[in-house]
Amino acid sequence: MADNGAQEAAVDISVSARASIPFGDNSVWADVSPLLESACKDLRDGDLIHGDNFNLFAAMSALEIMDPKMDSGIVCKYYSVDEAIENGAAPVPISFDKTVDVQRTIDIMDHLLACEATWHKGHSLAQTVFSCIYLLRPDRTSSHALLHSYCRVIRATCKAVISVVSDARTHEEEDLFTMAYGLPLDGDGDEKCLSLLNAVEETTSRQLRACKAQSSRRRVLEDIEPLQTNLDLEEGYCKALLCRLRFRKHFYHVLTSMRRPQGRGLELARKHISSCILELECILKSSEFLRSSACGSCEDVLDDSTTGSGCQPVGFDASLNSRLSAPTPPRAIKILSWKKAIEYFVKLLHDLDILCSYSLDPLLEGVLQFLVQFQKSQPDLVARSHLQLLLLQDGKLYGRDSIFAVITRAAALPEVTKNHNIQKNEYIVQLGQLVINMLKILCTNAAWQRRKLGKMLQDWRVIYVQLELVFRKDFGEVSSIPDDENICVKIFQHILLWVEEQTYWIASRFLILGFELELYSPSEYCMVYWYIYVVLIKLAEKTHLKMATRNDTSKRKAKKKRDSLKDMGREYRIPPAVLFVQCQMFLVEGLTMLLAALANEHMIVQSPSPFNTEQERFIQHFELLQKACVPDHISYPSFKESTAYARFSTLVMYNYFKDAQRIAKEAKSSFANDPEKLAELRKIEQVAEHNSIALNVICRVGALDRTLKVSFEFGHHPYFATAVVKRS
Repeated sequence: MADNGAQEAAVDISVSARASIPFGDNSVWADVSPLLESACKDLRDGDLIHGDNFNLFAAMSALEIMDPKMDSGIVCKYYSVDEAIENGAAPVPISFDKTVDVQRTIDIMDHLLACEATWHKGHSLAQTVFSCIYLLRPDRTSSHALLHSYCRVIRATCKAVISVVSDARTHEEEDLFTMAYGLPLDGDGDEKCLSLLNAVEETTSRQLRACKAQSSRRRVLEDIEPLQTNLDLEEGYCKALLCRLRFRKHFYHVLTSMRRPQGRGLELARKHISSCILELECILKSSEFLRSSACGSCEDVLDDSTTGSGCQPVGFDASLNSRLSAPTPPRAIKILSWKKAIEYFVKLLHDLDILCSYSLDPLLEGVLQFLVQFQKSQPDLVARSHLQLLLLQDGKLYGRDSIFAVITRAAALPEVTKNHNIQKNEYIVQLGQLVINMLKILCTNAAWQRRKLGKMLQDWRVIYVQLELVFRKDFGEVSSIPDDENICVKIFQHILLWVEEQTYWIASRFLILGFELELYSPSEYCMVYWYIYVVLIKLAEKTHLKMATRNDTSKRKAKKKRDSLKDMGREYRIPPAVLFVQCQMFLVEGLTMLLAALANEHMIVQSPSPFNTEQERFIQHFELLQKACVPDHISYPSFKESTAYARFSTLVMYNYFKDAQRIAKEAKSSFANDPEKLAELRKIEQVAEHNSIALNVICRVGALDRTLKVSFEFGHHPYFATAVVKRS
């Protein structure tokens, strides 16, 4: 330790006795061990020795010496792959005892599966899959056909997954996923991985058939060399290997089939997904056999084990590539257990199966509904990447329909307008890019999705203003154009209305995602539901206008004075899509007023936050909406004004929950062929019914019984709360 001015030393140390480093003209080197020893006696866990200028930023940037998660100088067992191989860390053959060799090969396969699932969860490829030394030196396994073919298909699979995630560019939240750091992903001959795997599978199948042949077992075994030396275990090991090899083959086919353009490989992918799930079931069942035949030192409990046998695999060292993982200190990674890895792949395959069974709906409304529904299962990165690449190929929906054609259908324009030259307009092109960006954002995880949707609201508002200015410049006032004769006018009118509708849909999605991410505290529910309510009013209004505009021209031409009253009634019937929004609207209005009445009549104790005021929280939650003026003239004072006079006496007279129930029942008949919306309406009905009962209970006994306590739960719906009334 260098110290300019030895006279200021805190500890009196005899420099001449302790100095081991020659001192210069302006410095003296001293042994600080006694000082550190003394300090350690006074320090408690979590305490830190620091100078006066050591701030929070410095603390966050510091390295904790000897902590494997933070210390970049952590000592590795081996400092290079060659050193690990020289020390026998990855022998080939794995064992000269063929039974042991097969056991350990299966352990390697299982551990690689666990590493692969851990990588998919967002950890570094270098510290998970490529912690396998056999993968780092592809040429060494050529004499071991079983291990060699498996390593090849693992590398090819990793390459295919990286390709789909990189092309989709949805991995901002898992930015380490696609970084390969020069690892040998492109082994010579990996393109033939399936032919090698098929050859090994066929050999193992013949060995299985041979050991099953009862009457002529001895004769058959003379012609076919057994898998290993213990014939009593032959059938079990053959089955355990075959299901692992076949899973690998089918999974690779799934990845390649789903990349075929325009969804042409989806049907084939579904067949391979089904086979993958069956093989995973067989892999899981093989655990009992593997444990019983494994060595006695193996674990009995498989909860944390990364192999089916419970044994530790050979040929792995996670620290070998730790310095490759990032330009930051290496992470301490806990590999998923073997059972958790199988659960992950089962869920991934189910998610991919949902994508493959999707009908490729040409209507944007259907696409958005599918995206929202699909995200409810919280799919991981690989499934979401495949979803995006399925939706958007070559700048077209499913690689088939131009984005302008998608917009014209969404804006309720005739099919003939999809090829109109207006699509070359600068702002129409920008609108198309906004639609593409929106679809990409809806394929990301919930946190990233909400952040990006909030920011893009301003873009949608700006494009609306720009399109409106172009429209007025080119065509003047709408009222001066007779009977919508100009097709360009009709296109602009419809698109402007649709842009507004879509803007409010994005705003509602932004607000709802806050519930999924648990961003709102119970004290903020009132303002959140109020904001959702004002957004849904606008969404219902714009949706209704769009649908009315779509039918307006044809009806005006077809309608004659002899039309019956029945026809007129049908004309003014509220469309099902509007009814769907309306029942949500009444439900959130009821929740807003219920929460406001509880606060106004002091039935909910609202303790002030020590950090910020209610107005500041309002701004924090809705700042992005306010900047985009969604909706116009909405502010904190308007929220307070709307809820200041809410009382239970008025709520009972006008029960919003009853209206929500009524409209939901009315709308259900219109969605008989839409199971997702039908299920949503049933949930809304349940919430409305329970809240209506709770409201009646509060109004009847609340004023008389101050022990009555009201809380809110999400048992019936993920973001529409249900009031729970209890006595304290």
